Amino acid sequence: MKAFDETPISRNGKSLILAHDHGLEHGPTAFEGVEDRLDPETIFEMATHDAVTALAVQKGLAETYYPSYEDDVALLAKCNGTSSLWEGEPYSPRTWSVESAVEIGADAIGYTVYPGTNREPEMIEEFRAVQERARDHGLPVAMWSYPRGQAIKEHRRPEVIAYAARIGLELGADIAKVKYPRSPEALSHAVDAAGDVRVVLSGGSKTSDYEFLSTVEAAMDAGAGGLAVGRNVWQRENPERILDALEQVIFEGASADGAL
Repeated sequence: MKAFDETPISRNGKSLILAHDHGLEHGPTAFEGVEDRLDPETIFEMATHDAVTALAVQKGLAETYYPSYEDDVALLAKCNGTSSLWEGEPYSPRTWSVESAVEIGADAIGYTVYPGTNREPEMIEEFRAVQERARDHGLPVAMWSYPRGQAIKEHRRPEVIAYAARIGLELGADIAKVKYPRSPEALSHAVDAAGDVRVVLSGGSKTSDYEFLSTVEAAMDAGAGGLAVGRNVWQRENPERILDALEQVIFEGASADGAL
């Protein structure tokens, strides 16, 4: 496999992944107030912005819409997922194969693992298979590393987030997507725990422009390798404006104040 910095989803070693798997994970309620974004083509158009290094989507969206954007958008194939209708132990089953993603033109593979759940062993085994097939095709792998389960009372605790990042390294991911542990110092510890794996911040629920950009600025200063974000971009009235600002903060080292 080529060095991560040489892959299409990296820009000078950093990434801004626009995530749009919310139709499966959260359903139409995620689009309240921005109902026009229910049309996936509007998100594919956003992903043509220079700041976006990859668009993460599920199989159906990739099959239907990606052929029209393959020259302008790098595809991160999100190969597992589940709906919010499921109320059992957290688990994210495979939704498509690496081979199918490669046929469509994927530039990277994404996969969620829920460490700490009763189904952790199963998910780790499934991730192993996906990671090895991705390596066979020379594709980088991004792990959504989200600790869950009855034993984890607070999944944003610094030690939990550091462990989540480390699991990405131990299992062979190139990117570990983690939640923000609420302080730059805690995120810096997670970055150290991840070794050479790029730790990217999960964008989370929509907040104000300044609050969001300040968090991203703090994360980049703490050594993060970028951002994987959905709602904090496409739920906004003017997504292009926030993408312009994110480009400055992530790739140019600007402050939140300066970017705004």
